[in-house]
Amino acid sequence: MAIEIQVPQLGESISEATVARWMKAPGDAVEADEPLVELETDKVTVEVPAPRSGVLEEILAGEGEEVEVGAVLGRMAAGAAPAKAAPAPKARESAPAAADAPPLSPAARKLLADNALAPEAVAGTGKDGRITKADVLAHLESAAAPPPALAPAAPAAPKVPRPDHPREERVRMSRLRRRIAERLKDAQNTAAMLTTFNEADMSGVVALRRRYREAFETRHGVRLGFMSFFVKACIGALKEIPAVNAEIDGDDVIYKNHYDIGVAVGTAQGLVVPVLKDADAMSFAEVERSIGDLGARARDGKLSMDDLTGGTFTISNGGVYGSLMSAPILNPPQSGILGMHKIEDRPVAVDGKVEIRPMMYLALSYDHRIIDGSESVTFLVRVKEAIENPERLLLDV
Repeated sequence: MAIEIQVPQLGESISEATVARWMKAPGDAVEADEPLVELETDKVTVEVPAPRSGVLEEILAGEGEEVEVGAVLGRMAAGAAPAKAAPAPKARESAPAAADAPPLSPAARKLLADNALAPEAVAGTGKDGRITKADVLAHLESAAAPPPALAPAAPAAPKVPRPDHPREERVRMSRLRRRIAERLKDAQNTAAMLTTFNEADMSGVVALRRRYREAFETRHGVRLGFMSFFVKACIGALKEIPAVNAEIDGDDVIYKNHYDIGVAVGTAQGLVVPVLKDADAMSFAEVERSIGDLGARARDGKLSMDDLTGGTFTISNGGVYGSLMSAPILNPPQSGILGMHKIEDRPVAVDGKVEIRPMMYLALSYDHRIIDGSESVTFLVRVKEAIENPERLLLDV
């Protein structure tokens, strides 16, 4: 009996994905729950497991094809695989490509048949020229469009495609990268975004970490980093300035009395922001352990949708890459994001004397539609005060 392999539910507000790669070829035996195919959404990469043990019979959606929730990716048969010699490495690698040999996706084939269209009439934009459903729809829309009205002026010259240089490589943007670009541009277009700056003397935190680093790691099994201090400092400031933890929803402002802190993580696929849920209830050790776990899973592409949703405020640490100062972009629908930067020894005036201190520039980007200038400055000053006097974080004052 044929068993359909379907696109699973992908999470809130996500209805489609891109087939990133097949991990099995037709004819391969698979165990129940063994990963078959990897899907890429605009937020995470999702592995689709085999629903039962059996043999992969057919691949219907090739790599690079866009699929909707519930679509059939392929079919498998229950039972043991037929005995056969192990394929040579090159033959095995080419098997998924062979499955994509037909130039039409199933959805595109049906649309062509329904509209009595020849495949040769449609330009394919999928992998290796594969005709996708979107290609057929675009062709039908173009054919149905009325001819342009005659105008006395000469028509504009058609856009000339940019020629590729011999030493350039054209690569299609991944769904995740396209979504990142859309969200960043949306943040700039929608929010009245401003950035305020300050600097913090890191001497107190540096000394505290140096004094208790070994004992902390021995006791909790995790290193004491800088991020836990900033998470705690931001939560204290958010409680004092609730607008920074709020969001605009139409004509309403939603004030959030929970503190779910997003921590920006750079991966090979792009920037993702996993969320520390209820970070205000976490200890320093729990914050460090959670950040380490989320960061590792982000780099391995193992984050779940729950890990990436529900944040109320974000912290981005450009200092790990050597950034001295930057203005971070908001993570919609949030209204504030803190930018941390590189710690650098600089001469500063202390009690009328010049001393060399480890200093960090801090930046708060905020939505001026909901956060006033005085609130943004006060928030950043509270973060600065907590970092410069870390004992305040321990005493909650």
